[in-house]
Amino acid sequence: MIRLGRLPWSLALCAVILATGCAVAKKPPVLPAAGAPKFPDFVFPVAPPRLPLSPAAPVHELAWQFLQAGDLRTAERDFSAVLKQTPGFYPAEAGLGYVALARNDQKAAVSHFDRVLSADPAYAPALAGRGEALLSLGDREHALANFEAAVAADAQLSTLRSRIEVLRFRGLQDNVDAARKAADGGRLPEARQLYGQAIAASPDSPFLYRELAVVERREGTLVAALEHAQKAAELNPTEPRNFVTIAEIYEATGEYGKAAEAYGSAVALEPSAALEARIDGLREKAAFATMPAEYQGIEQSPTVTRAQLAALIGVRLDDVLKRSRRPNPVVMTDTRSNWASPWIASVARAGIMEPFPNHTFQPNGTVRRGDLAQASSRALALLAAGNPRLSASWRNARGRFPDLPPGHLSYPAASVAVESGVMTVAPDGTFQLTRPVTGAEALAAVRKLEELSGRKPR
Repeated sequence: MIRLGRLPWSLALCAVILATGCAVAKKPPVLPAAGAPKFPDFVFPVAPPRLPLSPAAPVHELAWQFLQAGDLRTAERDFSAVLKQTPGFYPAEAGLGYVALARNDQKAAVSHFDRVLSADPAYAPALAGRGEALLSLGDREHALANFEAAVAADAQLSTLRSRIEVLRFRGLQDNVDAARKAADGGRLPEARQLYGQAIAASPDSPFLYRELAVVERREGTLVAALEHAQKAAELNPTEPRNFVTIAEIYEATGEYGKAAEAYGSAVALEPSAALEARIDGLREKAAFATMPAEYQGIEQSPTVTRAQLAALIGVRLDDVLKRSRRPNPVVMTDTRSNWASPWIASVARAGIMEPFPNHTFQPNGTVRRGDLAQASSRALALLAAGNPRLSASWRNARGRFPDLPPGHLSYPAASVAVESGVMTVAPDGTFQLTRPVTGAEALAAVRKLEELSGRKPR
């Protein structure tokens, strides 16, 4: 802080005599004792150049030395004498503010500084003193504003800068702590407001944007949440949590491909088996979202068509089918305009689902359990061809079904399908060859085939 050096005693004494209008002093005033200042952080209220110099200015300077010597009574008397002689000399009013501050009378100090600032709003000593008083009163926000205004008015107040940084940090920490507590307590609007205040104080802190984005995602304001999460990643592109937050927001908006990409960025920075699993699931969701409605409705469907079963097998066992294509295309006359045409062609060429003798596939035909057993048995044969040890447990399967004798044409396929775990029997042990297959049954069977192929089920 700026402090005034001690005046020579003879000069100070003359100044007091002249200022008080006494030609002869009956008794010389007692001068302040030399020593270290009692209040080194107080800013001396120097008279600015724009203010006419008061003839009592030397008394004002001497009053400050009494203040720094700890003689508050004499300092108050002399500052008051200066104001009485020159009412417009507001540095003396600021001096009275510092006297009140030294007495821990913060409210009186604020009143004095307010009177100064009404005359000169940019007077740095009054701004600094008012900041000290407000800080003692617990008003940290306004104290910080006064300190900042003081430094803006007088750049030489360098020691105030460290106070400002400490207050900013403490205010930021308090806001963040309060914001987290509000978020934990479900008070999301309050948390959002507190994070906004923290960001205003520290606009380059990426974690603030990330935590605000999490609150906004919980509130459902996903556009703002994404903007703030992306700002966090921009400020700190090496923090995986920033990309996880972005991914979670994309998940909430149903943009699964973008979510998987953001999780991928997080995994690239910090490997995680859990995130890898989420990426796999999101990629499946992204692919599923692009599928025709007929495919998306399979799991909830009470029955399944041949086109739907072909699509299930074609999508989930695509790598197996590619390795098992027959050299010549299969002729089918009723699939060209069908939504599942590419997958029908794929399963037909692999021999898993063949067309009828009249070269029709009958894509809208209902799949029965016997049909699913045949398709499953053929898929299992393809898997066993690539891994003979895989089929050891079901190669010679001989199931017992009360409704399906061993001599029936579908018996071998049913036995293999059940023994491999691809299909199950009814509680009474019957296979129910002609019962229509539900969507959930078809999906479970194909997922088991996918698992047996060595591919992680999706």
